[in-house]
Amino acid sequence: MKLYSRGQVIFFSIVSACIVIMGAAAFGYVRLPAKSVDVAAESPSPGFEQEPSPVSAVTPLDTALQPYTEDERENITVYERLNSAVVNITTETVAINWFLEAVPQDGGSGSGSIIDPRGYVLTNNHVIAKANKVFINLADGSQYEGSVIGVDPENDIAALKFTPPKGMELSVIPFGDSGNLKVGQKVLAIGNPFALERTLTVGIVSGLGRPIKTSNQRVIRDMIQTDASINPGNSGGPLLDTQGRMIGINTMIYSPSGGSVGIGFAIPVNTAKRVVSELIQYGKVRRGWIDASVVQLFPSLVKYAQLPVSTGLLVSRTKQGGLAERAGIRAGTEPVRYGSSVIYLGGDIITNVDGVKIETLVDLYSALEDNKPADRVPMEILRGNKVIKLEIRLVDREEVMSQ
Repeated sequence: MKLYSRGQVIFFSIVSACIVIMGAAAFGYVRLPAKSVDVAAESPSPGFEQEPSPVSAVTPLDTALQPYTEDERENITVYERLNSAVVNITTETVAINWFLEAVPQDGGSGSGSIIDPRGYVLTNNHVIAKANKVFINLADGSQYEGSVIGVDPENDIAALKFTPPKGMELSVIPFGDSGNLKVGQKVLAIGNPFALERTLTVGIVSGLGRPIKTSNQRVIRDMIQTDASINPGNSGGPLLDTQGRMIGINTMIYSPSGGSVGIGFAIPVNTAKRVVSELIQYGKVRRGWIDASVVQLFPSLVKYAQLPVSTGLLVSRTKQGGLAERAGIRAGTEPVRYGSSVIYLGGDIITNVDGVKIETLVDLYSALEDNKPADRVPMEILRGNKVIKLEIRLVDREEVMSQ
């Protein structure tokens, strides 16, 4: 057996004592003295003393009672209350095969909102524009064939109708107000992107009053821009505020890749509220128009006719005894051929309608979008170098377009 000297024994004893003390301190068994700090009065129980901590006053989140943040609970509440009022719309189109036979085939798909317990659904016109048949798919998995009640291509809005079984209570999405939206306001979108039914995305109002040109070259005014993710299949679904009220109809995205890049657009619900009753009652939106044939100015015409302005609408013809003629609008008298048509030069040039500056035909559509037949609107025309103000009573646009 190896023997140690007295000095070695003393050294080993000191080292062992230090190890024991450090181990006990690590496990909280030894209280190290603190200068001028009396913690005895703050000790929660005898024999346990805790150094003050800068986070000791913070109350930890009780995950059993509050598993979600306030923002998350808001999202969950809106979704659980309204997702069953969002439908998936699928369509069937007709194609012609090699034997010149009509063959049904799957069309597109989109989303829609139930707005009435009788089975009325609001969606985009482009979702059902080429459909031979329309099917409404509900949250419970049931499917019903729907009918197109009315369409408004200018605002890309359509009203559909299906008949729910007797006793079925449909969830309905209430209309909100898009007139008092603010940039930065939180919004939620529910839809069926890529056929993934009732998907929720969340974002903010990124911009307001955006004029967006549609595929039929019409301009929808006052569009809502949002960064809530919108993808193919979301079209026609609701854009909601945090109270679960519809403030827009998700319509289109701006995307170089075809997927969401955070720039989506929704038709303001106030536009939908203006037209939906007419769609249900008449199947269309009745709009006022000027009973005159007008030509949008273009550079070669301006140069040839030596006109004093480069933009506006030249009045080529008016209906004899019509409302435009009776209002004092003068038509052209000098016929010239332009392409395959004939226009008449020398008439008045329309420059302003109902307070809207008129440079193109799109401007005239926008200016009269909210007007009905028989409404009276102020107008400014240029006759030579003289500006003339007058008032004209409108006719039904369809009557003029069908002539």
